[in-house]
Order: sequence, then structure tokens, then C-alpha cells
Amino acid sequence: MSIQQIRLFGDPVLVSPASAVVDFDKELRKLVQDLTDTMIAAPGAGLAAPQIGVPLRVFVWDVDEALGHLINPTLDLSDDEQDGEEGCLSFPSLSYPTKRSMRVVAKGWNMHGEPITVEGSELLARAIQHETDHLDGIVFIDRLDEETRKIAMKEIRESEWFGQASSTGITPTIKVSPHNTLGKGL
Repeated sequence: MSIQQIRLFGDPVLVSPASAVVDFDKELRKLVQDLTDTMIAAPGAGLAAPQIGVPLRVFVWDVDEALGHLINPTLDLSDDEQDGEEGCLSFPSLSYPTKRSMRVVAKGWNMHGEPITVEGSELLARAIQHETDHLDGIVFIDRLDEETRKIAMKEIRESEWFGQASSTGITPTIKVSPHNTLGKGL
């Protein structure tokens, strides 16, 4: 088990598009395991490789007691939407109402290079969209309406974790432990 540090909002890796995975090797399988271990310890409903500082198109999820991972995803989204609270492990203790498609069909590969398709609705659809956004350099506050985004930015600037990161000039990260009480974020 290898729990990694989670990068926090303000880290450039979170707003940079990730590169496609080309090698389905032992290192990739270790990355999927590290992501899974870190997500479970946080705890979270999903975690993307950029959130642990690895700019590759890989993410994991833990929704309804089902663990999964997807590499180099492409999404087909339904036209019907859901609106619900969404958080993120890179924004500790913060959540905001965020519109997402109600259903998703995600296509990509597993860690062994085999093609897979994942269909999900509600929370699984939300998690897959959220994590794919991370791979595209999009954070969930980018999806908020203008008024809610202003509120979110104010709360972020006032948060203890953001203030420490910006005042020290250190790349913001959090160390995840099995006793972390951040709440279940995506």
C-alpha cells in the first residue's frame, strides 16, 4: 500500500491537461494501486492521477462499494442533468452545487490495456465526469455558475489550507492517512 500526497487547488498540475497513457506496464499498475490506496484513505469517491502529481490520463473511483479505474477515457454524456453537491479532495472540506449529466458512457482501457466500457448514472456518472475533468485540466469550480464560483473563491482564499500554501510558496499538498477526516470528496 502506497498512500500519496494529494495536490491542492493552486498546484499547476491540477489545471494542466494530462498526457495519454501509452505504456500499459508494471509502473501503470502501481499508479492505479497508489491512486486506489490514496482515495480509500482520504476517503474519496474518486481520484485522478494529476491529483497526486502524475500528469497521466488515469483515474479511479469508489462508488456504491464498487472500485474501478479507467485509462485514457472518452465520455458520451446524456442530455438530462443532475444538480447536486460536489466536493473534491483537492479542495478539502468544501462542496458546492454542481450540474453534471445524469448518465455517462465512458470508454477507455483497464491497467492491462484491455478496452472497457463503463456505464453509470447519478453518483457514478458524477464521479466519472469529475475525474475526467481533472485529466483535462478542469477543476469542478470551473463548472459553477458565476455567483457560486465567486462564493467558492472567497471560501478557498479564506481556507486554512490555501492560506498556508500561498504564504509559504510551497506547492500545496495534503498528506493522506487512514485517520483523515476531510470527508468523502471526488
